[in-house]
Amino acid sequence: MGVGGQAEDYICRLDDTEKKKALDELREDENIRDQSLQQMRDWIAKHPNIKKCRTDTPFLLRFLRTKKFSVPQACEMLERYLTIRQLYPQWFQKLDCEDKDLAEIIDAGYLVPLLERDNGRLVLFSCAGKFDPHKYTAAHMIRVHSLVTEALMDDELNQINGYTYVNDESGFQMSHISLWSLTDVRNILRCIQNTTPMRHKANHFLNISPSAIKLIEFAVSLLNEKLKNRIFMYKSIEELHNKLDKKILPKEYGGEIPLQEMLDKFKAQLKEKREKILALDDMYIEIDEKNCPLVSEMNEELGLGIDGSFKKLTVD
Repeated sequence: MGVGGQAEDYICRLDDTEKKKALDELREDENIRDQSLQQMRDWIAKHPNIKKCRTDTPFLLRFLRTKKFSVPQACEMLERYLTIRQLYPQWFQKLDCEDKDLAEIIDAGYLVPLLERDNGRLVLFSCAGKFDPHKYTAAHMIRVHSLVTEALMDDELNQINGYTYVNDESGFQMSHISLWSLTDVRNILRCIQNTTPMRHKANHFLNISPSAIKLIEFAVSLLNEKLKNRIFMYKSIEELHNKLDKKILPKEYGGEIPLQEMLDKFKAQLKEKREKILALDDMYIEIDEKNCPLVSEMNEELGLGIDGSFKKLTVD
């Protein structure tokens, strides 16, 4: 779907259960949805700096559902999303599943969406030990997460139900830590926390080594209270099974479907969505770093001061 298409033939395919959940949790009904979509399209059309932007229904619903149909907040998040993509092309652009490095990291099984859902939520499974810190950089890690999430965010069930994360930290080494400075961790968390249109519902950590715990604790300290309360850490796989239905997990972690089978299906999904994800780079917002209030506000949030530049955040 090209930039600017409104997808007028878009049909909401939610069943009654999902429609009720959207109404109860997000204040969404057909009337509010249609009005909010039109308001966002009008706002985009009149925005002096947004030159190209997707206006199709699935894309705009990313932001409206994340912000529970507060149109001003959804518009602000969209502006931040476009701005971040522009300021960090090394993290958020040219997200090609056929890129050699990204393909190798995905093939290794570092980050995989699971096939079964957690009470409706999509489960994103990551394994730190399958990311080679001697071969790849922190920028590679961010790019893989960006590619995977872009492939998932247009899905209505994901928008309404949100995401559960399961992180196996076995294999986490000091060399993983060396990829990041504490400033890098702080900056990327604060940056993405306010710009990515995703509902983060639960974050499970397993097999945390002593070397990983301090970095994770530091990262958790930077999150807002709502997200802090959605983080869970386990000393054993059995503890995780008590919190999460083990049938959801890969066979290697007590489930029924091998991780490789899940990975193969996701790689096929990535291939199908390749052109659509690459077309995101067609979106364009003009940015004057010195005179843009949004950039100044972001700089202040990131502790960069009035003269700070986002370019200081480059990690590769």
